[in-house]
Amino acid sequence: MERKRISILGSTGSIGTNALRVVEEFPEELQVVALAAGKNLALLADQAVRFQPLLLCVEHRHSVDRLWELLKDRMPSSDRISILWGMDGLKACSTLPGGDTVLCAIAGASALVPVLEALRLGRQLALATKEILVTAGELVMQAASVHRREIMPIDSEHNAVHQCLRGEQLASIRRIILTASGGPFLHLPKEELAQVTPEVALRHPTWKMGKKITIDSATLMNKGLEVIEAHWLFGIPLERIEVLIHPQSAVHSLVEMVDGSVIGQLGIADMRNAIQYALLYPHRRQNARPPLDLCRMGKLEFLAPDRKKFPCLELAYQSLRTGGTMPAVMNAANEVAVQAFLDGRILFPEIARVIGCTMERHGTRSLDSLETVLEADSWARAAARQQLETGPHSVPNL
Repeated sequence: MERKRISILGSTGSIGTNALRVVEEFPEELQVVALAAGKNLALLADQAVRFQPLLLCVEHRHSVDRLWELLKDRMPSSDRISILWGMDGLKACSTLPGGDTVLCAIAGASALVPVLEALRLGRQLALATKEILVTAGELVMQAASVHRREIMPIDSEHNAVHQCLRGEQLASIRRIILTASGGPFLHLPKEELAQVTPEVALRHPTWKMGKKITIDSATLMNKGLEVIEAHWLFGIPLERIEVLIHPQSAVHSLVEMVDGSVIGQLGIADMRNAIQYALLYPHRRQNARPPLDLCRMGKLEFLAPDRKKFPCLELAYQSLRTGGTMPAVMNAANEVAVQAFLDGRILFPEIARVIGCTMERHGTRSLDSLETVLEADSWARAAARQQLETGPHSVPNL
């Protein structure tokens, strides 16, 4: 069997490093041809030496020379490798001749352009960046349908739904139930949320993830983004996508069928399982990871989310109900607000306030082009930052 040639956008993050571990497990079926990363040049250099890709991409121009220094004398075949930077570098990685699969694991909406370029060339997309579908789901799914490419989800919840739906018809689905761990503040009283620090918010009870997605998990915005992603991935209306808190993180998602049957996908909390499924699909392969021990787990709990305590979840639902450019605005404002919290500039509950105020001031437009998405994204970031500087009432409407 010919090996899948994979480009990884975000190779030094949690998803990227786990993807490379999966590649090492299946060297006869998977091959890395391009790696893109941000500031962790030392790790990117180590990855390049280990996997011998044809192309590397870094975030900034000044990092190119530094990366060459780190690679000097370590790669006997360095004459065959190229190093690019910025958006042009990301697009080159996603459209590399000879590549056939792009794994997108860059946090936020910055990978939207290279993802669309990859889909327009008929590349297979393994998607871990939910913001791509949140900001431009309609455009992305249209691009995928032109070449009849199925987007393979890497988020554990959507990956689980995909597994539950193998062989099922869309008309057979009554609802999708996405599970959430509840984050570190599940049982913390609402009035105490203003006192939590970034350090405490970053202590996720189940998953080891990047900072931005970990804070999104703490606010439940991550689950709101996943609701929007599920809508686009599986073609299910918003009112038939629900969220349940499941602290054990063993049931990754559930699908209720029209006949009342409920199908669930269970597994250990290890992202390598979802990555392996996405990269090797439609094949399943044995691995060395431990199976889920249901007897040791003892119980499985399911709780309704508290939308008043965690208003970010409702803001995500609201953005999809409004449609058009509103999800892109919501997502951009969230990214700005989360970074402000991590920087110690706002309190935890103010994340939702910044998002909500930005959404209130946005005049929604139809999502008719990439330019429209990028314009809405840019406006929302500026509006959210202005709120941080001067307060919500000075932000101009769009």
